[in-house]
Amino acid sequence: MIRVLLVHDACLVRSVLAEWLRRSPGLQVEDTPWRGASSKMRSSRPDVCAADLEYGDGHGVPPLGDLCPPGTAGRPPALVVLASAGRPGLLKRAAEAGALGFVDKAGSPDGLVRAIRCVAERERFVDASLGFGFLKAAQMPLTRRELSVLSLAAAGASVSEIAGSLHLSHGTVRNYMAAITRKTGARNRIDAIRISRGEGWV
Repeated sequence: MIRVLLVHDACLVRSVLAEWLRRSPGLQVEDTPWRGASSKMRSSRPDVCAADLEYGDGHGVPPLGDLCPPGTAGRPPALVVLASAGRPGLLKRAAEAGALGFVDKAGSPDGLVRAIRCVAERERFVDASLGFGFLKAAQMPLTRRELSVLSLAAAGASVSEIAGSLHLSHGTVRNYMAAITRKTGARNRIDAIRISRGEGWV
């Protein structure tokens, strides 16, 4: 039996998808929104965590670290993410967080079941339709931390709010924004956000 935790912020989608997964032989499924992921992870101790990369906190930065919090006993769960080729920034963030499975949200639900079974054996699964997104992610000039800063800025967070959220000083946030502006070839912060949204980085 493979214990699965499904993380998705859209209640209707999460409930329907969880029920569909429960009909697959050998899967024991629990589900939670992102805000409850960390505590649910500790209580259910899943073998596989399947998480939607769209995060409904208004900032759009999925807290992938919550899926394997510090001090987790035993082997951490294998991570499968539901992603889109048009969001290479999220693909890059998930890959750097150690995701083994990448399922195209526009594909068949059968792909998610195959991915869960693959990563439960610690094998990699990547939908072929996400190939272009990974190509764009490889060409992305921004680091993971710069992407986090930019995602918060794009959601309208102030320097102070970004600093508080990411546990950085105000000066460090300003330095990151200056680097982002330079790397994107933008004229200013607003232009950097516009360019990055057009590329699907945030």
